[in-house]
Amino acid sequence: MKKTVFILSLLVCFQIAAQTKLSVTQWQEDLRFLQKTIHKDYSFLFIKTTKENFDTEVETLYNDIPNLQEHEIRVGLQRIVSQFKYGHTQIPHSTTAKSGILPINLYQFPDGIYVEGVQKDYKKALGAKVLKIGETSIEKAIELIYPVVPVENEQYFKAFGLRFLASPEVLHAQGVIPELSETVTLTLEKDGKVFEHVFKTIDLKEKPKVFNFTMPTEEWLTVRNTEKTPLYLKHFNDKLYYFEYLEDKKVLYVRQSSVFNDANETLKQFYKRLFEFIDTHAVEKLVYDVRLNGGGNNYNNLPLIKGIMARPNINKKGSFYFIIGRETFSACQNLTNEITRYTEAILVGEPTSENINFYGDARAVSLPNSKINAYLSYIWWQDMPALENADWTAPSIPVTMTFDEYVNNKDTVLEAALAFNAEGFKPNPIQYIVELYTTGQTQKMATEIPKMVQDPRYAFCDFETELNKLGNILLQTGRKEQIHASVQVFSMISQLFPNSAMTYKNLGEAYLKLGDSQKAKELFHKTITLDADGDIGRSAKEMLLNIKK
Repeated sequence: MKKTVFILSLLVCFQIAAQTKLSVTQWQEDLRFLQKTIHKDYSFLFIKTTKENFDTEVETLYNDIPNLQEHEIRVGLQRIVSQFKYGHTQIPHSTTAKSGILPINLYQFPDGIYVEGVQKDYKKALGAKVLKIGETSIEKAIELIYPVVPVENEQYFKAFGLRFLASPEVLHAQGVIPELSETVTLTLEKDGKVFEHVFKTIDLKEKPKVFNFTMPTEEWLTVRNTEKTPLYLKHFNDKLYYFEYLEDKKVLYVRQSSVFNDANETLKQFYKRLFEFIDTHAVEKLVYDVRLNGGGNNYNNLPLIKGIMARPNINKKGSFYFIIGRETFSACQNLTNEITRYTEAILVGEPTSENINFYGDARAVSLPNSKINAYLSYIWWQDMPALENADWTAPSIPVTMTFDEYVNNKDTVLEAALAFNAEGFKPNPIQYIVELYTTGQTQKMATEIPKMVQDPRYAFCDFETELNKLGNILLQTGRKEQIHASVQVFSMISQLFPNSAMTYKNLGEAYLKLGDSQKAKELFHKTITLDADGDIGRSAKEMLLNIKK
């Protein structure tokens, strides 16, 4: 009897599996549904890709479906949606992790990608640098999986893209490994030794929910020394936000890791308590940390902005530092925009993972046969003027933790904020230069720029490129007085950067527009000398040929 029941159970399982397995036609129907829905209801998303490129990719996948395994089709759908390059517009990572993930947590430090956390059975790999996945170098593996990730910018990939390296389905579909398997071999380097380590997949639910850092549990280990907890990771499992007073420094440190309300205290209540503390204690410096804040509800931001603006003792240069990072995303990008626009904060850390203005608030579009959800953004968030949009918000004090600093709980980002000398500092030096120019303070500008170029506090600013951009704005107007002004700007840049091929090329173009072809020729020849085989040199050669014609 038991044997009969067992056989019947198997038959039922096979029957269910047969019913749920989609035909080629059904997958193709899903793809067409997605394509038509996007064209009909979400055509505004065609900003970073064109309708033509999108349709070309759809046709390629449509024709490939008969020869693909199911997981390859799911990854293919993910690639289609990721073309829009808005982080909210995506097919979730879980859709391509159905056969499991590797029991590791990866983190990209300045010198490579490391195994930051592991399931305890893989302790040997903890803290190792990843060299290869299968037979594919880590650099090539990143290149191959990149199209699957809805990469808003490079920071987004660091924050949210590395998890795709732990999905065998993605690894196989993108050609990193030759076959889909529940085991994947990684080549690792640790303590000066290179070795291979085999990892067996686990269910996605077995990995603890973390940001980029592993919170240790009975089953999971982190490479970080857990005898001490740095401020940015304190109370991480029990509080979305908290503050701590560093009395000896008269510094108030705040970590806010969400723009959603905590179950025990709303953000409005938290802000009220925060400002009451500031008003009743000797706080000389506020350090507000959102480097691990992935967003939430934008409407929760306003009380914080109002509270800071109402306190001039805090809202001044050198007294307010705002820490951002690769996980600063979504509603926290909006918060960062508001902080940048309305306060005197100096930004510290890494660039954000969101565009300054962006499409967010995605709707779930369920594909009719597979029931896969494609999340498509429908709200355009624009806190900053269109001309000020950029791939990310960059810090005025750029700091990235190294692997060793992380392991030993050395928070160099916080240390940079605490030690920074803000006297006379301009968080946005290019904007300051533009203001000097537009207000007619050209003499002051001429003395300020060389000082700023030499000041190590402005190492984050590429003055050569940014000043050339300003010169080109003047040059492209076509008005004679503006072209003369561009000559002054480019001449000044050439004195600051005497080996700048870009500057000599631009200066030559300015003289050409003024009708001085002889001077233009001299400058183009100098450009070619400095950049004989580069794009700038080639451009100068083309301009020389046009002069001769």
